[in-house]
Amino acid sequence: MTSTAAIFDVGDYVVYPKHGVGRVIELQDSEIAGMQLQLYVLRFEKEKMTLRVPFNKAEGVGMRKLSSDKTLKEAMHTLTGKPKVKRTMWSRRAQEYEAKINSGDLVSIAEVTRDLFRPDDQPEQSYSERQIFEAASSRLARELAAMEKTDEKAALQKILVILNEAAPQYYEKAE
Repeated sequence: MTSTAAIFDVGDYVVYPKHGVGRVIELQDSEIAGMQLQLYVLRFEKEKMTLRVPFNKAEGVGMRKLSSDKTLKEAMHTLTGKPKVKRTMWSRRAQEYEAKINSGDLVSIAEVTRDLFRPDDQPEQSYSERQIFEAASSRLARELAAMEKTDEKAALQKILVILNEAAPQYYEKAE
């Protein structure tokens, strides 16, 4: 048996970059292809998904504990900044946004949320812009909710309030 110490305990909330916030529901010993492995069993409630991650691969895939309060403050402050929209083709920007979301970095996810946010008085977003915005804001809200011990809906509301307060100075009123 390999004795790799568990970094995460049962009940811990963790961030898995490609899937967002999950919870360690079990530490499991399994034999796979003749090898003994120690696994974290993660549960992602929103996706109704269970994921098994070997102890020795957790760091390599970017699995981490919830962000620090400092990182959370920085991410929330990022939401108040001026949206940065590059003048590149949408497909290229969409790839960059997806990469930021899947990085698991809270500040990068906040940047995507800020950059794709549209106040109600602005022109509609395209379907794909809306999808990426919802993915980013949901990922941000889930980590905020886990950190503040609230639910995703309340956390998302808090994020939208910040965005709506900051947005008027950056957008011209649509007539």
